[in-house]
Order: sequence, then structure tokens, then C-alpha cells
Amino acid sequence: MATLAMPNQASDHSHIEALAAEFQERFNQKSFELTHHLANHPLFKLERLMQLTKSIRETHPKDAYYDAGDIGISTRWDQAPKGVFSIDEAIERIGSAGAWVLLKKAQYDPDYKVLLDETMAELKAFVGKDLTAHIKRDEMIIFITSPKRISSYHIDRECNFLLQIHGEKTIHVFDQKDREVLPETEIETFWASDNNAPVYKPQYQNRANTYLLRPGTGVHIPVNAPHWLQNGDDISISLSVSFQFRDSVLANIYRANFFLRKMGIHPSPPGSSAVRDTFKKVTFGGLVKMRQLLDKNCPW
Repeated sequence: MATLAMPNQASDHSHIEALAAEFQERFNQKSFELTHHLANHPLFKLERLMQLTKSIRETHPKDAYYDAGDIGISTRWDQAPKGVFSIDEAIERIGSAGAWVLLKKAQYDPDYKVLLDETMAELKAFVGKDLTAHIKRDEMIIFITSPKRISSYHIDRECNFLLQIHGEKTIHVFDQKDREVLPETEIETFWASDNNAPVYKPQYQNRANTYLLRPGTGVHIPVNAPHWLQNGDDISISLSVSFQFRDSVLANIYRANFFLRKMGIHPSPPGSSAVRDTFKKVTFGGLVKMRQLLDKNCPW
């Protein structure tokens, strides 16, 4: 029977456990389950999260968000019903509000920044190689969700570890390389213009890997792996610890393909031709830099 490996036995903080071989084989390639020791951490008590919400709302209001109401698997982010009360009230009423609360960049608070740094150090150690040059930023996001609430089908730019703190939820994670589930056109549009581009296809639901998340368990979600979630009968508190890679190379190829397709050209996907990929990333990257320079120097 395989044993669980700890990334740093000498550390005073050991938050994450995983199978080291599976971690290295599947990291950012396939989803997999892991365990953690954060379920009873004082930073995730509801009272402390209320303090965090107030702090984020006052200093970075765009990073504290909620919506409330009926959400389906296919509901777009921009179609979610907006809440009619404050985010503080949403948390106070979370048991019955049908709400989904999102606290981005929790590391603004120094206590959460310490925890993020500790957890990230362990995750990077599990990877087994230095990721520093490849990471644009890391982030801690906290989700507070009402019972039975659905989080609709989507993909993310981040390489994510979703850790369940309180309550239960079921997550369905699809293979990001399955082009019937996630066509090239949807990825191109996602990177170029529309965060809601991926479309749920119920006929492929049986292709998802399904995980029941309980306090102390978590799941790894690779970049662009489609997924959706269903909350259990209790309030859910979940922690997302994520890397955002320096995505300019792959992202610019997808963006270039998006615009080539608009011109009636059928572009080759990333990886099919190193020469084409290089041309696309250099050309589109140069256009992006030129646009940024013009925006910076523009007097109006």
C-alpha cells in the first residue's frame, strides 16, 4: 500500500498530504485527490472570515463578491442573479440565502499571507522541481457557499488546489485535453475575449472524474480543466490555493488562433508545429506589448 509523503518533515507546519509519485505525475495534467490539515484552522471560522470580508471590502472592494439565487450547471457568470443585500449580510444569512461568496486575494490580510506562503512551499516541494521562473503569481481564494448551491461549469486560468474546510460538496472535473468536451474554439475564445466561453455538454458528463469533498480533503484542478460543483446539505467553506503561470506563451497562441479563425483561417492548435507556435507567440506578444505601450503613453 502506498504511503502518504510529507514535503518537509522538518517543518513546524505540515498542511498538505499527498502521494508524492502521483502528485508529480499528475500535476497540472490530471485531477487527483489529496488531504490537508486546515479544516479546524482558526482563520476559517465564520467570525474570522467576516473580519476578512470587511477588510477586503474596504480596501479592495472588487475582490469581495457574492451572488444569490438559482444557478444551473450552464449558467454564465454574467447571468448569475445579483444579491439584494450586502456581502456581510450574505455571509450572516448563508444558511438560507442561496448565496455564493467569493473572497479573492485573501493574502491581503497578513495572517492569510503567512498561511498561503506555508502551503505554497509545501505544494512546490511536492512538485519536485523549481517552479519559480514559471509562476506569475500565487493566490488564496475563499468560497463560502449556501447549502445545495451549484457552482456552474467553467474553466480557470490558474493551476488550482481546492481544499474543503467545512461542509461537503461534490466536484466534477473533466479532462482539459478532451476536445469533444472542450473544443479548441472554446479555449481560444476563453483566452481572447470571454471567460464564459466553455459550454457544458451533458452528453459527456460520464467522462468527468467525480470527487466528494469533505473537511480535510481536496482536489487538484489543472489549468483549463472544466469543472462544476454541487454543495451538500450544509454550509460550505472551501479554500483555493492556486498558481497562475506566466501564461503569455500558450495564451498568446490561443489568442492568435482566435483572431486567425475570425479571418476565416483554420489555425493549428498549440503543439502541432513548433515553428507556427513560435511565430504566433512572438507576433501576438509583440502586438500586446505595443498596445500596452500606446495605452501608457496615450494622453486621453
